[in-house]
Amino acid sequence: MIKFEHTVFALPFAYLGAVLGHLDATGTLPSWEMIGWITLAMVGARSAAMALNRLIDRHIDARNPRTKNRAIPAGLVSVPFVWGFVAVSFLLLFWAAFQLNELTVKLLPVAVFFLVFYSYTKRFTWLCHAVLGITTGLGALGGWVAATGSVNLPGLVLFIAVALWIGGFDIIYACQDHDFDREAGIHSIPARFGLGKALVISALMHAGTAVCLISLPFLTELGGWYWGGVILTLAILWREHAIVSADDLSRLDTAFFTMNSMVSIVMFIFTMADVLLR
Repeated sequence: MIKFEHTVFALPFAYLGAVLGHLDATGTLPSWEMIGWITLAMVGARSAAMALNRLIDRHIDARNPRTKNRAIPAGLVSVPFVWGFVAVSFLLLFWAAFQLNELTVKLLPVAVFFLVFYSYTKRFTWLCHAVLGITTGLGALGGWVAATGSVNLPGLVLFIAVALWIGGFDIIYACQDHDFDREAGIHSIPARFGLGKALVISALMHAGTAVCLISLPFLTELGGWYWGGVILTLAILWREHAIVSADDLSRLDTAFFTMNSMVSIVMFIFTMADVLLR
């Protein structure tokens, strides 16, 4: 139900936020202890968000042919059990946050709000994709805050890059539910504007991601290896849009799962190479 493999979308950027933030603030890498607490916070936050999404959407999922076999509609897990899982996940998030710094604790209500709020947005606004992007992007910003106890421009640029990236590919993912969403009154950009315009909006959001990633070296001390990661990432994003069209969504899973998981991994590997080799 939780799909831990999807953590690859957000966790590498949380680590990058921590590494780049700590370097910016102290000139040194974060400790393994700090990375451990950040990992636990991310696991708690993402597990709570995913389980809440499945709980809140369980009746919609049961009506959608694509999602009717998910764990809750299929009866594989009970609703009380999942509520208990959500509570434990939030406790893990809180425990980890309290081991970091004061600002991390103060910003917990913001994180919890978006983790809960996102699942309701498809009921009233087609901007639900942007809200998901913000929610996931907070992981990268959270890593920065956890390592520095502050928020500054490079951390915000990293946050925006991730938010636009996640929001953009969520639009692509929502294209497969275009017909069902319109029939069921679910709000999404594909349902509101049609598949063609939705894919254009997604591409524009990913162009914004590109601008943010290109801006980071001018705000930090990142160099050649990082630029290599950016070039490869932009090639992946271009390919992602090249294999999906309004007339052919057959390779949507490849674009969503395979190619998007590569983005965060590529950026993490090349950025860490740049940091460590420098």
